[in-house]
Amino acid sequence: METILEVQNLQTYYRTGKQVVPAVDGVSFTLGKGEVLGIVGESGSGKSTVVRSIIRLLDKSTTRIENGRVLFRGKDLLKLSGREMRSIRGGSISMVFQNPLSSLNPVYTIGNQIQEAILTHESMSRAEARDKALHLLEQVNIPSPELRLHDYPHQLSGGMQQRVLIAMALACKPDIILADEPTTALDVTIQSQILELLSKIRDELDMSIILITHNMGVIAEMCDRMLVMYGGVAVEEGKCTDVFANPLHPYTRGLLASIPSLEEEKEELYAIPGQVPHFQAPVSSCRFCSRCDHVFARCREEEPPFIPIGDGRFVRCWLYAQEKDTDHGQ
Repeated sequence: METILEVQNLQTYYRTGKQVVPAVDGVSFTLGKGEVLGIVGESGSGKSTVVRSIIRLLDKSTTRIENGRVLFRGKDLLKLSGREMRSIRGGSISMVFQNPLSSLNPVYTIGNQIQEAILTHESMSRAEARDKALHLLEQVNIPSPELRLHDYPHQLSGGMQQRVLIAMALACKPDIILADEPTTALDVTIQSQILELLSKIRDELDMSIILITHNMGVIAEMCDRMLVMYGGVAVEEGKCTDVFANPLHPYTRGLLASIPSLEEEKEELYAIPGQVPHFQAPVSSCRFCSRCDHVFARCREEEPPFIPIGDGRFVRCWLYAQEKDTDHGQ
């Protein structure tokens, strides 16, 4: 599979007063052409900051990319000028945001907003842009698209608003779509429709998708590979089928254990004890140690590396480093 995006040791820090918060602290991964990569983790784990860093959609007054490379077709996006980045953003790489109503401009019609996205990146007349906007609305299954072109965002349901955002993201046939929790604000029926739509688009256009979510069920339904994040770092990576069949990191096991099962009757669902701590750079321990049932002395003294297990699987845990050391010794 052709690698279309490669993120190398990405570090994005928030600075508030004298505090330095390592929101993303050395994350690396690749994305293949036509692949869906899921990034999963609790709120505050750094998922959204990763994708916003890729397209440099960050508040420069409080946020800075400290280190790393983001290679899109071999070109480092972090070294491009603002003008060059604007041509990539919305053109080659598009983003679908979490809350569609807050992402759409309330004073412009749906048609105007889609046409603006098209005209920003393509040379065509207003009439041609309108025809393309109409086709895009048809492509994302908006009923009566010729009427919806004249509607304002508040006149549409949440699911319809999200379809409009997807239409805008598709306007210039991007190579990659970054979908940041695109179904969170929707009911389960509409969630399923949006996920089916994204799958259909991926199959028809051979488009790559990075899907951000906290929902392991969405990951299982949509993704080829998954990256589990916690406290600003990746703690596990692998094919979805492998990770669901045999989760390695204690955090991943906890996430999967919290999913309701139709086969077991439980009065209470499992919950990982505690909450994501507030980290400050530099971090000198395993980030999950305060919530882990397997913690031992080394976990509190030194952060584990991202250890390759084989067959494209990685895990950040001292338990597996010890196994590697033992195997090497034998």
